[in-house]
Amino acid sequence: MTGDPFAVLGLSPGFDLDRQAIERAYLRKAAALHPDAAGEASSEQAADLNRARAALADSERRAEALLRRLGGPEKERDKSLPTGFLMEIMEVREQVEAALAEADEPGRAHWRAWALDQRSEYERRISELFRAGPPPLTEIRKTLNAWRYVERLLEQLDPEYDPAKRDFE
Repeated sequence: MTGDPFAVLGLSPGFDLDRQAIERAYLRKAAALHPDAAGEASSEQAADLNRARAALADSERRAEALLRRLGGPEKERDKSLPTGFLMEIMEVREQVEAALAEADEPGRAHWRAWALDQRSEYERRISELFRAGPPPLTEIRKTLNAWRYVERLLEQLDPEYDPAKRDFE
C-alpha cells in the first residue's frame, strides 16, 4: 500500500473502529474514484483503497497499522514475546501436532476452540493497550507477536491447510 490505511480511507486512527464505519469510508472514497464521477480514476488509487479496507477490516492488521503509525516497534525487527508465552505455545503445539497426527477430530476441535478464545483475549488486550495513555508500544508489539502465533496455529488447524502453500507474511 502506498499510504497509511487510516489516511487512505479518511478515518481517525484507532483500534476500536466499527466495521460499518470502515465500509462507509471505503464506499465514499470508491464512489469518488468511479470513472462516471471522476473520469479516468487511477487504478493505483483504487488498489490502495482496497488494501486499506482489507487492512482495517482485519483487527490484527489494523493493530499493526496503528502501531506502525504511532512509531512502535516493527514486527520484522522485534520478535519479543510476553514472558512465558514461548514455553506455553510450544507445549500447545506439541499437543496439537499429536492430535493432527492421529487425525483426532475432537482434539482438533478442542484446540481450534482454544485458539479462538486466545484470539479474542489478544484482541481485547490490544484494545486496552491502545486505549492506555500513552499506549505502551513495546507491550503492544509483544502482544501482537503472540497473537500472530495463535493465528498461525488457527491456520494449521484448518482441515484444508496445506503446508506446501503456507503464507509467511
